[in-house]
Order: sequence, then structure tokens, then C-alpha cells
Amino acid sequence: MIYFDHAATTPPYKEVTETVAEVMARHYGNPSSLHRLGEESDRLLNKAREVCAAALSVNPKEIVFTGGATESNNTAIKGAALQYTNRGKHLITTETEHPSVYECCKQLESWGWEVTYLPVDADGLVAAEQVQAALRQDTVLVSVMHVNNETGTLQPVAEIGAMLKDKAPRVLFHVDGVQGFGKLPLAVKGSGIDLYSLSAHKLRGPKGVGLLYVREGLKLSPLLAGGGQEGGIRSGTENIPYIVAFAKALRLASEGQPSRAAKLGALKDRLLRGMIALPELLINTPGASAPHIVHFSYPGTKAEALLHMLEEEGFFVSTRSACSSRRSEPSRVLLAMGRSPEAASSGIRISLGEEHHEQDIDALLAALKKSVQRLQSLR
Repeated sequence: MIYFDHAATTPPYKEVTETVAEVMARHYGNPSSLHRLGEESDRLLNKAREVCAAALSVNPKEIVFTGGATESNNTAIKGAALQYTNRGKHLITTETEHPSVYECCKQLESWGWEVTYLPVDADGLVAAEQVQAALRQDTVLVSVMHVNNETGTLQPVAEIGAMLKDKAPRVLFHVDGVQGFGKLPLAVKGSGIDLYSLSAHKLRGPKGVGLLYVREGLKLSPLLAGGGQEGGIRSGTENIPYIVAFAKALRLASEGQPSRAAKLGALKDRLLRGMIALPELLINTPGASAPHIVHFSYPGTKAEALLHMLEEEGFFVSTRSACSSRRSEPSRVLLAMGRSPEAASSGIRISLGEEHHEQDIDALLAALKKSVQRLQSLR
């Protein structure tokens, strides 16, 4: 079996699993405790924070460890909304955000906030000019993801950040960086970003841990009341084994980004060239996209049918983002891009990893062609 679902989760590095086991066995002290075991854990926590900060080229004090990207996104958006109600109760995002942003904004609407959901074009893109046109005097925060988790669309976050700093410096800018980090370069400090979310398990790290970059001087209303860990933003005893393993995975992702992007981009191009030869398929991934995601539809066919046929041939792919894959309704992202309900109900996502090779792509293409022919014969 060959795993082509890296956008959902990634196989952890061997070094990562070894780190989790070692730290869990040897450094089990609570980092808030004053005795030697606690101090050892606290040193590991501080070192991990420094490693993560170095990978992002930010200050260690600006790193807040969380339980994952969903928590990071909720902390960023709700934390800013609740903290700065004196500035207003208006937020801006897009129609194609990950559910952990989109549903967070929907929840805030139910609590009395106003949210502008920017439409996207046929490629799934928004423009800085759209964001600027949506700004109001009471706008508190803009949230736009770096890379769309379904289609791989690359949003112009640096341009949006520059526009906000020039036109609306009091408006905070949050970026969900989960699908972009390690595949595409992005200068957090140089892109006008105030809040930036990451998840370890998308970077070959463990599940259940993530981080939120919080620009120095920015305050967030905490979502969890407790002991005041993580600068008071995220109370709860830190998960030292997973945090240390996350730091290792993040460092490896950062250091290997240029070569990884080149390899994945070449494999993606090979995959797309082969898919173009199958006229039944509608390719949804645009030219301006991440190097590891290819998304297509086979209108008139249930996505699950093609997914399971490919699985029978030895390939794991997905129908959409993992957190939405068990839902039967059409993809919200594809509908926002102007795709028909039929096309939006038949989407398949292939996401690549650095362990893949050209022969894996060729084998997948052969299986895809065979599966399409089988489905045609059943019509």
C-alpha cells in the first residue's frame, strides 16, 4: 500500500517517535514543579520553544504551545475577538477556510460578532484588494489561510499582510499555516502576520500538539482558565514529550524545505501531466498552489467509489479534508470556487510526501486510469 494522504496526516519521522518514547520515560516531571525533575522538564520546554522560534525566525517568547492547529486557530480568532471588543466586533475571512477557522467564525456570529466571508475566484483565490474593500472601522481581525487544505490553492498572504500594515495597522492578521510550512517559504515577521498556527502531525510530528505564534505585545483573551501556563494564553500542563518531538519535526521541516519543495513539485507535475490524459477528470488544483496537493473531480461518480477502487489497487487517497471526509454533502470549498454540486460531490485529493518517487506516481496513474475505466463500464 502507498499512502497519498499527507494533507490529512503524515507518517512521523523515526527520530520523532524515538524522542517521544525517550522523553516520556526519562523526563516525566511537571515543568511547573520546583524540584529537579520539574526543572529538567522546564529546560526541555524552553529548548523546544527556542528551536521552534528559530525555525520561524521569531522570538521564543512569541511561541505558545497548544494541543493542535484547531486549538491554535480558535485561540487566535476567539482570543483576539474577545480581547479587543473595544475596537469592534467585525471579522474578515474567506469562504474556503478550514473548518477550524470557518466554524469558529460561525460560532462568533452566534455570539454577536459580524463576519465577512470573502468570495473566491475559480482558482480559490482572494486578493488583497478584496480584503481592503471589506475593511470597516470596527474590523478587529482578518484570517486567511496560507494553503488551502483541499485544493492546495496558495493565498497571497504576504500581500494581504503588507496591505493591512499600510492601510489598517490596528487590524490583526491571522494565518493558518498548517499546509504551507515545510513546503513553501514564508517569512512570518516579514509578512505582517500577527498570529500564525501550526500543527505537528502535518510535519511528520506527533498528533495532539501544535503552536501559535503570537506577535510580541499582542494580548489574547485565554480560552482556558487555569494555572496560567504558556504566558497565560494556554493553561494546562505542557505535553513535554510531544512538544520536544514537535520541535524536532519542525526543525527538520524547516531545514529541508527547499529540496522538499523541489522534489514534491516535480512529482506533482508528473502526476498532473498523466491526469490531463484522462478527459473525464476535472482538475481543481490551480497553477498557484502548494507542491504537494492535487485535487480533482470525476463528475457523475461518488467520490467514495473511486477512493475505494484506488484502495483496492493499493493506494490511500482522500475525498476532502480529513475532518470533513465522512460528510456526504458537496465540498464547501469547491462550491465556493464555482464548481457544480455534482463536481463538488466527487472530489478526490491526492497529497504527496517526501518518501514518494516517480514510480509511485506512475503506478498511481495506472491505477487511476484502470479505476476510471471500471467506473465508466458501470454507468
